[in-house]
Formats: sequence, C-alpha cells, structure tokens
Amino acid sequence: MNTFLTVTDPIAALLGPWSASLTAGAVVLRIALAAVLAAVIGWERSAKRHAAGLRTFLLVGLAAASAMLIDTSLSAAWGQGFPLITAAAVVGAAMISGGSVLFSSRSQIKGLTTSAGLWACGLVGAAAGAGLYTVALAAFAALLGGLSLLPPLERYLKNRSDHFEIHLELSSRASLRDFVDVVRRLGLRIDDIEANPAYLSSGLSVYSVAMTVCGRELKAYKTHREIIQALGTLDYVCHVEEMD
Repeated sequence: MNTFLTVTDPIAALLGPWSASLTAGAVVLRIALAAVLAAVIGWERSAKRHAAGLRTFLLVGLAAASAMLIDTSLSAAWGQGFPLITAAAVVGAAMISGGSVLFSSRSQIKGLTTSAGLWACGLVGAAAGAGLYTVALAAFAALLGGLSLLPPLERYLKNRSDHFEIHLELSSRASLRDFVDVVRRLGLRIDDIEANPAYLSSGLSVYSVAMTVCGRELKAYKTHREIIQALGTLDYVCHVEEMD
C-alpha cells in the first residue's frame, strides 16, 4: 500500500486497492487526472486571454504530480518520507507564479490571479500524484469555480466600492487644476495623484488618481462606471479608465 496515505481516500476506496498502491494503473490514473484538471484550468485562463494558458498550467500540474509520485515511490521503497522533490516542485511553481507578475505602463500590477492559480494548480497536481483523488477533485472544483464564477461578483462589489483609482490622460498639465475642481464639486475626494513618467514624450499629461466617493448622491445612485463616463465628457480629458 501507499505509505504516504494515512487514511483511505473515498474515491480510491470505490476504485479498489490498486488505485491506492503504486501500480502501473494507479500511476497512469494519477498522471492523467493531474493533466486533465490542470488542462481545464489552463483552458479557462486561455479563453480569457491571460498570459499563462493551457500549456503552462498543464506543465505545472504534471510536474507537481510527478514529483509527488517520485516522493511516494521513495517513501515506499526506503520506508521513510522524502518530501524534498515535492517541495522543490511546489517552490518551482511558486517561482513561475511570481515571474508572471508584471507592471504595465500604467503602473498596474498584472498577473496576480494567474500567479495564484499556477501555484494552486501545482497543489492540485500534487494531490492527484499522492492518490488523494477526492482532495484533488475538490480543490480543482474550488479553483475553477473561483477563477470562472467569482469575477462577475468581484466586478460588482468593486464597482460599488467607495474607493477606486483611475488612469487619466489630460490634454495639458494646466488642465489638472480644472479636473481637480470638477471632481471635488461632484463629491469625490482625491486621495493621491501620481504623474506617469512613461508618457513624458507623448505630449499628454498622464496621471494615476486615487479617489474616494464622499457625496451621498454618488454613493446612493452612481457606480464607478457612470462616474468615469461623466469625467470622460470633459473637453480636456483625452482618456480615462478605472485601474484594476
């Protein structure tokens, strides 16, 4: 029996003792399960045009599952735990995840969700490689649901928040004072204004502006999208959008 397992996995109990042992069939099943689950998560990311897609998630899941199988085999053969390879795989997934985080020209941090997804996908693969089929499937369902179902709720809550940040492009630097006056009259408080040096040679004055909704009317009836649309109608505003 697989000495890594201290309890019998419910799915392994249904499949039979072979699925909890280091048989050829069990190895194929675990690798295939990790590959399928990771590929589905990667497909979801690819469908939304994220940098890390199907192949990246598939490789992370396979690496974690293979590392867990190697650790399990060494443990069964030598009678003691060898978590070093699995730990190396998880650390490797974390490094890949960290490398996918980047800063855009608008000072926005990108790739945090994909990074966390890669790390979590590695853990799903590790669970599959260990023969913890129930854990792998439950973690996969939670991860896929979080990535595909929660964004609409997240956008709704964010759109109703009192705090938001915008990317603002003005026709000239002199227009910033007029913009600040208009924003304050609307019932918004400016918490921070930061000039974006990436646009110095473009002829535009570009800023990142953090604001708080203070007016009662705005809090009750207006969303971020409506506020930003109103700001975009100002003559000296070339472009304005909410930052993630």
